[in-house]
Amino acid sequence: MKQVVEHQSDVLVIGSGAAGLTLALHLAEKSKVILLSKGPLSEGSTYYAQGGIASVFDEDDTIESHVADTLVAGAGLCDEPVVKFTAENAKAAMQWLINCGVAFDKEDVPAGSTAEAPYHLTREGGHSHRRILHAADATGKEVQVTLQDQARNHPNIQVLERYNAIDLITTRKLNRPGNRVQGAYIWNRDEEHVETVRARFVALATGGSSKVYQYTSNPDIASGDGIAMAWRSGCRIANMEFNQFHPTCLYHADAKNFLLTEALRGEGAFLRRPDGTRFMPEFDERAELAPRDIVARAIDYEMKRLGSDCVYLDITHKPADFIIKHFPTIHKRCLELGIDITTDPIPVVPAAHYTCGGVMTDLHGQTDLNGLYAIGEVAYTGLHGANRLASNSLLECLVFARAAAEDIESQLGKIPMPSSLPAWDESQVSNSDEEVVIAHNWHELRLFMWDYVGIVRSDKRLERALRRCVMLQQEIQEYYSNFRVSNNLLELRNLVQVAELIIRCAMERKESRGLHYNIDHPNKDESPKPTILQPD
Repeated sequence: MKQVVEHQSDVLVIGSGAAGLTLALHLAEKSKVILLSKGPLSEGSTYYAQGGIASVFDEDDTIESHVADTLVAGAGLCDEPVVKFTAENAKAAMQWLINCGVAFDKEDVPAGSTAEAPYHLTREGGHSHRRILHAADATGKEVQVTLQDQARNHPNIQVLERYNAIDLITTRKLNRPGNRVQGAYIWNRDEEHVETVRARFVALATGGSSKVYQYTSNPDIASGDGIAMAWRSGCRIANMEFNQFHPTCLYHADAKNFLLTEALRGEGAFLRRPDGTRFMPEFDERAELAPRDIVARAIDYEMKRLGSDCVYLDITHKPADFIIKHFPTIHKRCLELGIDITTDPIPVVPAAHYTCGGVMTDLHGQTDLNGLYAIGEVAYTGLHGANRLASNSLLECLVFARAAAEDIESQLGKIPMPSSLPAWDESQVSNSDEEVVIAHNWHELRLFMWDYVGIVRSDKRLERALRRCVMLQQEIQEYYSNFRVSNNLLELRNLVQVAELIIRCAMERKESRGLHYNIDHPNKDESPKPTILQPD
């Protein structure tokens, strides 16, 4: 019989990207923190973020301008006070990162000058000023590595790697008074058994849910765990119909999540059908330089119309030395897969990229469940609305992690440690010899979500998707009740729950706005509201 393991901490932080690490480091000055990571500490979306972080550093820029740009991108669904709060706190959050040692790029200064070099600010789509701080084209990696090194070395932070959070433990589930989070059951992937964490506060920093789609730019861990756990614990979820899709992800069995930068189209690459003909001029006068959502919808339309697996991105009409100089990483990666981009068109598909909805929170990251916080991509704060402005995502992680830390610190002395929690009961379950069931359901889920609840939707597609989702939920619940948990089963259970939330949100929105496009409701409502789902 395996030993019962119960961990104890002031705060349990589930997730180890920018949001989780920032929260843990702020809290660790005054409290004990357990930081839970599903894979290696660095294996999250933050590490792969190529862009930068938006903040007003230029004297010609203003917070009001950053707010205005965010509101325009959000297509009428941003919560304006939240947008203002984020923009106003951006510079302080960035200064904290700089103090931690994150090395953002700086401008060159003349030789012999004693003046401090200013930060190099870039400008991305939707921004009216240069306000993106970055570290070359690997900002996320710089942030992740810097913060995780500090977390590993902090005496008040206990890092648990290769652990899945299974479910939150609440007083209501334990038949204790009130409704407050008490901790969580966690799955030790290496030892293959369930352990318990007892904590005064719990924070979800688990990222998004793009793995629910067949094609995604996200790492494998983006399975919507925090959203599903919060929903099962009684928290409201909002705006899950708004999924951002990147237009060009490399289509290859061994490519995994490899994105092909928009700079390729910026430098003259054409999108072509399998027969070699261009199609973007038929959809938008800006052709390949149209905004992301238009390009993604056009590719999706052509793939569905032709029944093709992909379309092609072609830059072969440019000189080979030009291509290799401007796109060395892409050229090298494609060559490894047998594609020479100087002579071959590149097979591409759109890919799910960012979850704009999530667990509803206030300005401190507090959810509907006392003691439970949600920060980063897992949360719906109201910042992003119907579409996310470039480089506001890492910013949201930083600003709301700091706000959550302040709120938790103000309560630490008032909240007692929960009493001992019941151990996980495995006495009525057995080991499964039918892993093929999980694999089959996983494939079916991601396929029908891509076909029916992807870039272009219709009422009929959504109804079909919901029927299939409900059937899968029943199968998975039966499986979950009878067999010991595993990584794949836990992720599949969460993904199917998140899929249902996405479908239900999409069915409630009878318009097309931002990232949600329904051919049966092509126009915008005059008075749009967030889509809010309440658990039964």
